[in-house]
Amino acid sequence: MLQTDSRGRVGVSATAKTRVLFVCIGNSCRSQMAEGFARTYGSDCLVPASAGVAPASIVAPDTMRTMGEKNIDLADHFPKSLKYLERAEFDIVVNMSGLFLLQKFGNAKMLDWEVADPVGMDYDEHCLVRDEIERLVMTLIQTLRRGPETKLRGLGVGRSPQ
Repeated sequence: MLQTDSRGRVGVSATAKTRVLFVCIGNSCRSQMAEGFARTYGSDCLVPASAGVAPASIVAPDTMRTMGEKNIDLADHFPKSLKYLERAEFDIVVNMSGLFLLQKFGNAKMLDWEVADPVGMDYDEHCLVRDEIERLVMTLIQTLRRGPETKLRGLGVGRSPQ
């Protein structure tokens, strides 16, 4: 749950969920899909948001339709700018824009996903992009559920040093 502290910073409540921002160019297709999948499949381990470098005026109708086929309703979603979320703090920023992001995101881990922009593609291609984003989001969710890797030091013989 996002909360604002006494200094006006936006953050997550005491539940230690990873705050993830998905970024694309228009926040009309790719990042909206990623946010929808993350919200639906990963609400136990992350708090998703999405934004665009140059936001469109609406979520693309083909995006709404393709996500509806997965039983994910984006009716309440709308394109947002990075500026709209500038006070929010994120643990991970997933960049699907293909651009270098000029905005600073504090200590957030930056991930670059090379996903084709479905704007202007036919419907079947839009569905292929959706499926690729679903796969990437599920991989991220599974990684977050596993938690940080534990690095064990041993002698290579099944014993730890004393």
